[in-house]
Amino acid sequence: MKKTLFCLALAGLVSLANAQTPAQADYPSKPLKLVAPYAPGGSADLLARTLATHLSAEIKQPVVVENKPGANTMIAASAVARAPADGYTLLLASNASMVLNPLLYKKLSYEPAKDLTLTNILAEAPLVLVTNSQTGIRNVAELKAYAQAHAGRLNYSSIGLGNPLQLTTELIKSRLGVEATHIPFNGSAPALTALMSNDTQLMVDVVGTSLPQIKAGKLVPIATTAPVRSSFLPDTPTIAESGFPGFKAATWFGVAVPSGTPAVASARLKAAVDAVVQKPEFIAALNAQYLAGRKPQTQQELDAFLKEDSAMWRKVIADNRIALEQ
Repeated sequence: MKKTLFCLALAGLVSLANAQTPAQADYPSKPLKLVAPYAPGGSADLLARTLATHLSAEIKQPVVVENKPGANTMIAASAVARAPADGYTLLLASNASMVLNPLLYKKLSYEPAKDLTLTNILAEAPLVLVTNSQTGIRNVAELKAYAQAHAGRLNYSSIGLGNPLQLTTELIKSRLGVEATHIPFNGSAPALTALMSNDTQLMVDVVGTSLPQIKAGKLVPIATTAPVRSSFLPDTPTIAESGFPGFKAATWFGVAVPSGTPAVASARLKAAVDAVVQKPEFIAALNAQYLAGRKPQTQQELDAFLKEDSAMWRKVIADNRIALEQ
């Protein structure tokens, strides 16, 4: 009897394995869904749709973008975290969803480290520290001198508390020893309007948003925040080369899947996205959106990157005592 039961159990396991293997081997055998945590029409939504188009061609399956904006990416991230771990639901991930939210919010509806796995980083949105033409500030040294001469009267715009741009400004203040009062706005348009009218004197912005105003002479780029100069502002030095070596900060976008996604599906998806990010036409599309493409990384490199990014922002958030309510 025991032998019979063992044989039946073994047969059942073999049958289950045989039933699962073809499904994984055929991956992907149906359309994929890419959940974007942003509203339609914005730059991040455009990135999601660009990825969907190229990824669809690579995997020979439709990739449908579904927008779930709100709650600082938490709505979209939670939806993907709760989705079946089968490789057919993807998140347009970012440092907001994967790194900052667990540091900023005491209660989250998902746990990035447990519920989501970052499989790729697609691109970085280069950041630039800008001022208006009225301050006379042109570089980091002049910013420090201006801050000393106008103690208590230096303000900076942001698009809200706890986002990567505001946190980057706080990191800059800390490293440069500059004091400035935070003035949050509901979006980049009013924040830039306040800056250009000299109600505020500083702002960290994505290059693509500020570049038209820089070209028009209404904004002055002080420094960029990446380790190397931006190809979009080649004449603007980095903060690192302005006397603060090692400085780096960026906002980035990638792809994440629910943790527990089968290894076969995860590996094939990662390989497909890695192939996409190396295509000249995809790189050209990123450049048109003022995004800097990232080269493919191994899973170990991605895990190490997340750990390093988290450690850096944890210190900024702790030093400034920033905590948000969900």
